[in-house]
Amino acid sequence: MTEGLRERIRAGDREAFAELYEEHARSVYNHAFRLTGDWSVAEEVMGDTFLDAWRGRKQLEPGDATLKPWLLGVATNKARNANRGLGRRLAFLARRPAPAPVADFAEETAGRIDDARQLAAVREVYGRLRRGEQEVLALCVWSGLDYAQAAEAMGIPVGTVRSRLSRARARLRKLAEQRLAEEGKEPPRRRGEVQGEAAFAALPFQEFQEDPR
Repeated sequence: MTEGLRERIRAGDREAFAELYEEHARSVYNHAFRLTGDWSVAEEVMGDTFLDAWRGRKQLEPGDATLKPWLLGVATNKARNANRGLGRRLAFLARRPAPAPVADFAEETAGRIDDARQLAAVREVYGRLRRGEQEVLALCVWSGLDYAQAAEAMGIPVGTVRSRLSRARARLRKLAEQRLAEEGKEPPRRRGEVQGEAAFAALPFQEFQEDPR
């Protein structure tokens, strides 16, 4: 963060707030989409997040720490309010076909197909997680917040973030493996493949990184 940016925002400096927007708008947008599963709702959540951030700028504590946890916390609350029917909106992800494998060298093709199957399974079962589990995965895994920053964003103790993230990873992995087994398409594990609870949770949601505009 640019030195003094927080103080400038607290003082109502619009140029400073524009810097904040440029730095974090994509992160807020992607986070909102992960929690809502709808591009247009994510757009609204992002707009409402920065509007509330501007209105509440005087409540910021002094310091030079990043404002990303604060913004994602606001976005999380906005997503909850905007998307009470979260399961319905996330259901469209399950209906979307898995990304087509990209043409590549023969030895890499099998790995890409396996990754696509895992990604499709994770995408389909993500909406079956509890709301708090979805939020902690979105914050810690895909938005890259550490435990303390996620705790700040969610308004919960750091210990709760740790335990909730561990449960969310384990449950997501279990549900995804069950889904793959149901389809009879569980890919063989390759030498050197990461094992454990984080294996599925670490998969990125590739479509979340697309710019729809």
